[in-house]
Amino acid sequence: MVEAEKEIVKAALRGFNRAIILWLISSKPMSGYSVIKEMHQLTGEKSHQGIIYPLLYELEKSGFIIGEWTKKGSVKIKNYAITEDGLELLAHLREIFSMPIKEAMQDLMGKDAKEKQD
Repeated sequence: MVEAEKEIVKAALRGFNRAIILWLISSKPMSGYSVIKEMHQLTGEKSHQGIIYPLLYELEKSGFIIGEWTKKGSVKIKNYAITEDGLELLAHLREIFSMPIKEAMQDLMGKDAKEKQD
C-alpha cells in the first residue's frame, strides 16, 4: 500500500474511533490496554495509546463511559464501562449508520459485506 493510501485508511479509522470504543465497552468493561488490543484486532491497524487514552478520557469527561480503578496484584488498572448516556449515544449512532449511508458503506466494503448482512 502506498503512503497516500495508508493515510486515507488511518483518517477513516480515526473518524470512527469514538464509536468503536463505545461499542467495545458496551459489551463488557475494559481497560484502555484491552481497548487498544481489540481495536487492533478489529481494524488491523495499531492504535497507539496516545490516541486511545485521550479519547477514553474525553468520553469519560462527557459522561458516556465511567472508569473505575481496580487492583490486579500490585498494579492499578482503570476499567471503563458504558453509562446510560453512552448507551443512548450508541443507539443514536446505530440509527445514523442504518440510514442511507449504510448502503454506501456496504457498497464501499464490497458485495461480500452485503451478503453477510442478509
